[in-house]
Amino acid sequence: MKYVVSGGNKLFGKLKVDSAKNAILPIIAATIMCDEDCVIEDIPLYLDVIEMGLILEKLGKKVEVSNGNMIISGALSSTSVIMAETKTLRSSIFMMGSILSKYRKAIFTYPGGCDIGKRPIDIHLAGLEKLGIKFSFANDLIYSDASKIQGSVVELSFPSVGATENIMMASTLIDGEITVIKNAAREPEIVELARFINSMGGKVFGAGYETIVIYGVKKLYGTTFKCIGDRIAAGTYLIAGAMCGGKIELEGIDPNFLLPLIVFLRNSGCNIDLFSDKITLENFSRLKSCEKIETSIYPGFPTDLQSPMLVMQTISKGTSIIHETVFEARFKVVTELLKMGAKINVSERYATVVGVTKLKPAEVACPDLRGGAGLVLAGLVAKGKTVIDEIFHVERGYYNLDKNLRSLGAIIDKVD
Repeated sequence: MKYVVSGGNKLFGKLKVDSAKNAILPIIAATIMCDEDCVIEDIPLYLDVIEMGLILEKLGKKVEVSNGNMIISGALSSTSVIMAETKTLRSSIFMMGSILSKYRKAIFTYPGGCDIGKRPIDIHLAGLEKLGIKFSFANDLIYSDASKIQGSVVELSFPSVGATENIMMASTLIDGEITVIKNAAREPEIVELARFINSMGGKVFGAGYETIVIYGVKKLYGTTFKCIGDRIAAGTYLIAGAMCGGKIELEGIDPNFLLPLIVFLRNSGCNIDLFSDKITLENFSRLKSCEKIETSIYPGFPTDLQSPMLVMQTISKGTSIIHETVFEARFKVVTELLKMGAKINVSERYATVVGVTKLKPAEVACPDLRGGAGLVLAGLVAKGKTVIDEIFHVERGYYNLDKNLRSLGAIIDKVD
């Protein structure tokens, strides 16, 4: 499938932000710890969400989608997570903590995902080993034994989101034991996972802070839950509105999750108003370059918005330096942007972007999820027809991207 984009239109209108992919995926994994019905409401069927559901079904869980909700129930019939889906889905690693928490033994393949640089799971494994879990490795498989699992103090060498989530889940069903995670990740998605676990009867405290405490319980119970809005999708739409010009309103998103981006957009010349669960953005002039953008762990500027922001700098007045501190291969999209007339020079983890007055349409291909979203934004401002191939990358993390942009006045179609 491809996107065909005819650029040049301003964007106007309201858009409801879908539930956060990066919150939904670990929550789906957490349902493994409960045999009763767990209902995740208003769930967008991102490709990654569909893949996670397929993995659960292959492991024996019952997964049903009805009226926009996902209902997950039943026990696992297998704890061998060895299947093709795990090779394309990074988030399959979240099942490690939940399976070991409930079933104590499992076999895993190494997870896949976007090729954006080194994404080792050593922090996950080191943290889980602190709980008494044993690992052995053979034939690209991870053999896991949690028969002697116990509560502990786990200090992470880096505040990894996935490692924090895995340790939270692994600790949840250690009945009567206390686990403390120090230097924990603080992302809103961590808070959502804790809220979900607690809605099932778990006892997780301190999520969103550097120290999280988990009191192990014996059993979890069914629940109904709705996730927060997707801050990365919301940020992408805000950048689209800034680049194309016009006035848009995003509903269902907490502005506090996007403060670093909002500061950059305001400094670029956009008028932005913030409400408790809504953001409005207005712009009718050429954007000014951001002098320096540096990605960081939350609450800093998110690496997942670096590619869309890089694209915004290509048409902004002035020069911008972008420093990618999280993933060393986040600049793959630059090769495609050069075809569209962008002026970008990359040196190791830095990109220097000199803004041009306009981009030109071209035939390009998505290198990864966020880079692909950036190419869509480039197509929206390049007058003429831009064809974007390999959009399966984008659809892993954006639900109905083309439909949502059309609702704001963009001309974009999905074709074979």
